[in-house]
Amino acid sequence: MSKQSNNQNIENFKSNGIEWKLIQTDMKDKLGSEVYESWLKKISFIEEFNNYILLSVPTRFIRDWITSRYLDQILQIIKTYKKDFVRIEFRIAEPDPNIQIKEAIKKEGNLTEKISFIKDSYLQYNRIDPNKRFDNFITGSSNKLAYEASLKVSENISHYNPLYIYGGVGMGKTHLLNSIGFELKKNNKVMFISAERFMYQFVKSIKSNDMVKFKEYFRNTDILLIDDIQFISGKEAMQEEFFHTFNALLDKGSQIIVSADRPPNKLSRIQERIKSRFSGGLVVDIQKPDIELRKKIVQKKTEELNNLYSDQLQISKNIEDFISTEIKGSIRELVGAINRVVSFSRIYEKIPNLSETKVILKDLLNLSENNVTIDLIQTAVCKFFKISKNEMLSSRRSRYLVRPRQTAIYLTKILTSKSLPEIGREFSNRDHTTIIHSVKTIEKIKEKDPEMVDNINKLKNQILYNNKENEI
Repeated sequence: MSKQSNNQNIENFKSNGIEWKLIQTDMKDKLGSEVYESWLKKISFIEEFNNYILLSVPTRFIRDWITSRYLDQILQIIKTYKKDFVRIEFRIAEPDPNIQIKEAIKKEGNLTEKISFIKDSYLQYNRIDPNKRFDNFITGSSNKLAYEASLKVSENISHYNPLYIYGGVGMGKTHLLNSIGFELKKNNKVMFISAERFMYQFVKSIKSNDMVKFKEYFRNTDILLIDDIQFISGKEAMQEEFFHTFNALLDKGSQIIVSADRPPNKLSRIQERIKSRFSGGLVVDIQKPDIELRKKIVQKKTEELNNLYSDQLQISKNIEDFISTEIKGSIRELVGAINRVVSFSRIYEKIPNLSETKVILKDLLNLSENNVTIDLIQTAVCKFFKISKNEMLSSRRSRYLVRPRQTAIYLTKILTSKSLPEIGREFSNRDHTTIIHSVKTIEKIKEKDPEMVDNINKLKNQILYNNKENEI
């Protein structure tokens, strides 16, 4: 994205009464200077849309870390300035496009003959990622057909036209579309864009009376790749334009590749004639990865990270097997699980064992907090510290009772969604200020006392996984 475009976006952002600098200040105040300087300072504002904001970070590692740790808090801070925002999207920062364009011109003679884009860099938002190629797409029985069809299209344009790839979130659809674009852009004009971005540009062109240019750009391409086509649902005017663009491209022999989260006949609020066009090509699906594919993905990703951080500790085979066996949802969740374990090992300079890994990956293991009750926590803590529940809930302030009581309150706060007054009621009607004090006390002790950290981890493991082993 050009500096002029970026500055213009920031001015637009300010014109709506929001200043990114104020949000940065809030993040620093509410999440702490250390967290801000280490992670959040690296976030840059790119653009805002009706209900979400687009931000930029330097690397995938930073994006994954921020997403897993601070995303909800950042969104709440942003919503204090504009409550309509419901999500945050990140893109990985790219080198100065002006430098890239100059280099491309030197190599290829004329950039505009190879790449199709609209001025003011809206396509920069979704440029082809050189890291997503066929040679690093891991195949198995669940995605083999989609992979082979994509490979065939990249070798022989219009062999399957259109090619329609569907599957759940995080299964590799975008990777395949990107791989096709990466191969074909060498000798063709390639347009790779999300359906949401297509819709945004369509509306923008209508408002600016610039539909002729819009039609020209989208119909003057050899390869059109559209990601997440289900987002055009219910947009009648845009569907009309898409239908005519689709037909124009087919008539001139251009290749169209589309991805979605469901098959064509299951698309809701989309014109029947569009669904018919999709069904007229090759429709392939990507299913959930089986155990063999999950193992291959985990092994490959772990090798990449181990090579990248060769000076760090290496993830053990039993952790790899555990992740492969237990994380069954999507490929993206598998990669996210590995990133979490690697981040843990780098921060604490130790490889987590199996019990610690379970705690780190708690939310990915589909362990519902509904299974964790305050009574279960109190029982586990009493058994661990060898006291009775009556003693824990009493008003006595003996040291051998206070610390277990505070520990139980702390675990209740972090393992359930109960409010402070609710927790207080379950601990003999204690005031919410007592609950806050207990939580803060345990957090301070954990900073200085490794034994307390160890005890908390043991208890968490027992409560969440019914693991009778005390060893962490």
